[in-house]
Amino acid sequence: MSSGLIAVAADAADQLCYHCGLPVPSGVNLSVQIGGAARVMCCAGCEAVAGAIVAAGLDGYYEKRDRFPDSPREALPDVVQDLGVFDRPEVQAGFVTAPSEHEREASLILEGITCPACIWLNETHVAKQPGVTAININYTTRRARVRWDTRSTNLSAILAAIHAIGYRAFPYNPQSLEAAQKREARNLLTRLAIAGLGMMQVMMYAVPTYFAEDGTMTRDIEDLMRWASLLLTVPVMLYSAMPFYRSALRDMFARRVGMDVPVALAIIAAFIASAWATWTGEGEVYFDSVVMFVFLLLGARYLELRARQKAAAHLEALSRAVPATANRLLNFPLCLNTETVTAGSLGVHDQVLVRPGETFPVDGRIEQGDTDVDESLLSGESRPLAKKEGDRVVGGSVNRGHPVVVQVERVGEHTTLSAIVRLMERAAHSRPRLQEITDRVAVHFVTAVLAIALATALFWYLRDAQQVLPIVVAVLIVTCPCALSMATPMALAVATSRAAKHGLLVTRGHAIETLARASHFVLDKTGTLTEGRPVLRNVTVTALSRQEALRLAAAVERGSEHPLARAISEAAPASVPPAESVRNFPGRGIEALVEGRRLRVGNIDFACELSPRNSQEPPQGAGTVWLADENGLLAAFEFHDALRADAVRLVQAIRASGGQPILLSGDNQTIVQHAAETLGIREWRAEMSPEDKRDYVERLQSQGAVVAMIGDGVNDAPVLAQAQVSVAMMSGAALAQGAADMVLLSGRLTDLAEGIAYTRRTLSIVRQNLAWAIAYNVTALPLAVAGYVTPWFAGIGMAGSSMLVVLNAMRLARERRTHPLIAVGD
Repeated sequence: MSSGLIAVAADAADQLCYHCGLPVPSGVNLSVQIGGAARVMCCAGCEAVAGAIVAAGLDGYYEKRDRFPDSPREALPDVVQDLGVFDRPEVQAGFVTAPSEHEREASLILEGITCPACIWLNETHVAKQPGVTAININYTTRRARVRWDTRSTNLSAILAAIHAIGYRAFPYNPQSLEAAQKREARNLLTRLAIAGLGMMQVMMYAVPTYFAEDGTMTRDIEDLMRWASLLLTVPVMLYSAMPFYRSALRDMFARRVGMDVPVALAIIAAFIASAWATWTGEGEVYFDSVVMFVFLLLGARYLELRARQKAAAHLEALSRAVPATANRLLNFPLCLNTETVTAGSLGVHDQVLVRPGETFPVDGRIEQGDTDVDESLLSGESRPLAKKEGDRVVGGSVNRGHPVVVQVERVGEHTTLSAIVRLMERAAHSRPRLQEITDRVAVHFVTAVLAIALATALFWYLRDAQQVLPIVVAVLIVTCPCALSMATPMALAVATSRAAKHGLLVTRGHAIETLARASHFVLDKTGTLTEGRPVLRNVTVTALSRQEALRLAAAVERGSEHPLARAISEAAPASVPPAESVRNFPGRGIEALVEGRRLRVGNIDFACELSPRNSQEPPQGAGTVWLADENGLLAAFEFHDALRADAVRLVQAIRASGGQPILLSGDNQTIVQHAAETLGIREWRAEMSPEDKRDYVERLQSQGAVVAMIGDGVNDAPVLAQAQVSVAMMSGAALAQGAADMVLLSGRLTDLAEGIAYTRRTLSIVRQNLAWAIAYNVTALPLAVAGYVTPWFAGIGMAGSSMLVVLNAMRLARERRTHPLIAVGD
């Protein structure tokens, strides 16, 4: 290479940031002394981070790296990754949102969580930090949502606060979560393996001392076995049991008592006493009890970890469902040439080509081609659905048929899949009342156990000092409230995941518990018990032609999501005039100015408010909507909307569960009565406004009823919010889904019938777990205090209790799709 080219190359290298490798903008003159030389920096952020690395004595990082980082996060060693770099806007872009001008909300992953008490500790500690306005952590997924005021604090301060109590937080994304889960499982499995090997070897030396007859084992052989057991127990104490020590220290530094405090005390006390007895040659040793307890407890936690990760797998699968790239058509329909672009760069009205086997990257409408689409991940429907030109497809579903051209309608955060993920995350970050109660009980229970252990130690010291250590250790071990703390969250996590797989999306934490206790089920008719696709059956006109009436009504209803509005629009002529001054009156109708005429479309009372009723009023028919202007009624539209084929099964399932079905509808009396009689619903009300429905539910609640509302559409939002638990159809309006506690993604009422049965079974499992945990502790504690439980047997009992709770919760994951009349009674 010539000297000129070398100089050019050197100049180019000098213009690259030494920290991140990006070009240095012209006019920027920043540098940091690294390795005895001034290294150029591209911005103040890189300068600050590089300076922090050097100040921390970590500048050897730059010597060891072999490439520039692909992202700002990779540019940092682990020690400083969670600090100031995350205050940079370009770094926050992927995981921080702005709910308001001065508020920010971050989605994080927490490492080091071992039990629900860890969740409580982090939430309590972070919530006390200045500027933090909200924090919610999900026990199942280890995901946290933190909201703060930028005027009072920043993200690095929050991360530092989490780090200060012994945990680690980093930005959420599906890839980092998967890596963290694998790392957590691998770490726990390694500790379990070391404890298992130690237990087998120590037991090999302990068994002969238990069964040897007096005089058959010499003192030197017994001492040799004790020293061998001590050496084999040390790795278990220093490595396998380390999570218990760390958790106990975190709790004590936070001035609270967690579940691992008695565990750590028991392990350390038994080991120190055994080591002293080995050194002095006097007293009993409990090395076998120590290693067995550590092994069994780690085994229970590993089982719980795998169950928890499996329960969270569906949410993570949804988060990864949308592909990173898409095939955008360059000049459709003239040709099918494509370019590969990121899915996030697509815009509305772009066309994309989706080949067989590929995943739809966005929500859109098929513009060319017919195919079959697999939507099982979203709705639980296992059979591919036939889609033709003009049909909508959902991002995250899979093309199982032929190549199709899709016109983009919604991208990014506006897609159906994103909405589903947000709703699932909302449920994950809310805590059911039952779980809050058990968490508080567990904390107080640990405090009581420590007090009882101290009193037991004093009692046995005065009575028989040699029995103090084994009895106190047994008390601390046998009463560890792991089973009590896991009883509720494990069952609810498995239940939520299982429900989502079958098309019933839980969007709030209390939904499963409350639906299981519901005594009254309020049902909407249109779009819930009916197909939601009304067909215009007849048009009765007064002073207009049929086509003119349809044209004016369609103009007023343009933009409405109501099924009747869509039916009018589909039957109207192609040319529809624009509407001005559109006003929506929920539950009554719509008013608008069309071609200079003030028109109303809605129920009879609403339509006639523009003018006195005239003598030529059409007769009231089933499913009728009226068109009127300031001179009187102009037309009446009659519709037919067939009942769903599975509506009867839902009503039967409600009755079989002991609930009372109630039909509330805004339609007229004739059609509501017909639907109620067909479905076998004894109590029904017709011509009800949204306020009337809400008041009706409020009256039921005042009488002690637990009301579940099942509805569809924007008009149901008030009553959905009023009910203790609410279910919205996926086909319904976004507002109704936002107000609901559950969303029926599949649209199949049989899935909801199964869901009612399943929630009752879940509550039964939770009660079984709590009953077992309480009965076990109530029984085991007095026995341990009285000296009837040895330390090794206490370890078996405690670990077995935890495993039983986890295995009982996992029964909910088994496929058990039966007839609702049978399943509900389970």
